[in-house]
Amino acid sequence: MGQMYLSFKKIIMLFLSVWITVIQGQINDNRNQSLAANIGQSFFFYDHPQYPRDCEEVRLQCSAADSSGVYVIKPDGYADAFEIYCDNNIDGGGWTVVQRRTEGTIDFLRGWEDYKEGFGFLWNEFWIGFEKLSFLTNQKKYNIRIDMEDATGSLFYIQYDIFRTSDENGDFRITRLGEYSGTAIIPESAYGACPLFMTLGNCTCQKTCQDPEGLLCQTTCSEGVGCICEDGFLKRGEECVLPEKCGCFVEGEGFIQNDQWYVNVNCSSSCQCHLNVLTCDNNYRCSSDATCEERDGVRQCYCNDGYTGDGQNCEATATDCADIYKAGFTDSGVYNIKPPNWPGFPFEVYCNMSEREGWTVFQRRVDGSQDFYVGWNMYKAGFGSPNHELWLGNDKLYYMTNNKNYQLRIDLVDRDGNQYYRRYTLFRISDERDDYTLVELGRSYGNTGYDSLNWHENKPFSTYDRDNDGWYNYAQRHRAGWWFGEGYTYTSSYCETREGYCNSWPFGGDSCGWCGYANLNGDYGSPVHGTNIHWSGLSGYDCNIIYSEMKLIRPS
Repeated sequence: MGQMYLSFKKIIMLFLSVWITVIQGQINDNRNQSLAANIGQSFFFYDHPQYPRDCEEVRLQCSAADSSGVYVIKPDGYADAFEIYCDNNIDGGGWTVVQRRTEGTIDFLRGWEDYKEGFGFLWNEFWIGFEKLSFLTNQKKYNIRIDMEDATGSLFYIQYDIFRTSDENGDFRITRLGEYSGTAIIPESAYGACPLFMTLGNCTCQKTCQDPEGLLCQTTCSEGVGCICEDGFLKRGEECVLPEKCGCFVEGEGFIQNDQWYVNVNCSSSCQCHLNVLTCDNNYRCSSDATCEERDGVRQCYCNDGYTGDGQNCEATATDCADIYKAGFTDSGVYNIKPPNWPGFPFEVYCNMSEREGWTVFQRRVDGSQDFYVGWNMYKAGFGSPNHELWLGNDKLYYMTNNKNYQLRIDLVDRDGNQYYRRYTLFRISDERDDYTLVELGRSYGNTGYDSLNWHENKPFSTYDRDNDGWYNYAQRHRAGWWFGEGYTYTSSYCETREGYCNSWPFGGDSCGWCGYANLNGDYGSPVHGTNIHWSGLSGYDCNIIYSEMKLIRPS
């Protein structure tokens, strides 16, 4: 169509719609994971799908969403899901429509509350509402497109590569507007008037915020006459402001308003503007637990997930994954926590945010890549990777379970893909002086059949190099660190009848024995009964557990 000037005086009827779409930012939610064919992959079997956050995600998540129409989305942080019109017919599709005017059937002369909440009909004329728009535009980087049609049927569009609005505290103002492109160029002369605080006049020396006395004689008009600042106003960029609103000019950044501050690109200097004078602190530095980045148009040091502070000083205030979830971090992954009274530094944990809860994972078996037949000190400190196979550590587990009341959930998967779970209303262990005894288990429910962990209540923790079971060093015989206790031995005739029982192991000669109904830390995939991962009571006393995860959540 080529570029053309659009005179508003010549437009008899105007069709106006606005679309917003993702132009940058990766979707990293594990929202629709299913049972993985390879058990070594990172996956969780009780995740529930969540709403897409915009029309781009609607299109990516739903193969049937290729056509334009009304869909349901839920931006990050917004309380409830809501309907939106998605346009998939323009420029690749995935556009989230926030405003449309076609024929004047909806009155747009309305008050603040209407514009905040939205009005109209999605299939006709409507305004989405500033409340939804502010949440939508602050979750990713978006661009905005405005499509127009005049009475002759000519089509025009304007597009900016960045678009963001503030919340109600900021009066829903446009906080970011990027580079302009499109087919409609609207010159100032088309309006028949100059912008706010400007008047049509002869181009003389233009006073600016940088040159309030007009000593540099900056001209702004190419033909001798144009829009210049009214008396008492100074030129700041492309606008005219009162002198007290000038702020401070920073090379490469533009103007900083009075009583605001600016941090340079590598967060090594912080400057504040006061009474149009810029004062800088060159000792500004980020904490080792912070990141220098720009968020919502403000660049500074930001504390990492799990930490709070001003960015220069950060402290871990999240005591568990439930705290992190309540703080608004709803993606499963690795975070830092520090339980109350924990004597060390904050430490990493894997937070499983499924079922709209924050579970702190302290044990996981996936593929046998991590050896769990280790000594007392390893089980005390913890080992493995938070993202894969791990034991969090008995010391950490003690501090967590003795500062708050926690529930315990155990998830299991066998070689046939059968999924089991057991949930306990309370879980607590003692400290090292009491051998990390499993001192308390609450009521339980789930689909594992027999409650195999219940027998281990009040049993001390044992490893091959620290035998606390009071009998035959069952940690060595079961090849695991676990809460073992005094068990039983059987003669050869009875051992034959227990051949299918996973918790029985050869005792010596023709005898066999056992000292527990559950052991999730045994040798992964071991063919030897009693040394492998087992949970008595599953179908056929199944020895083929290939996935386990134990995790804590603080009761609400």
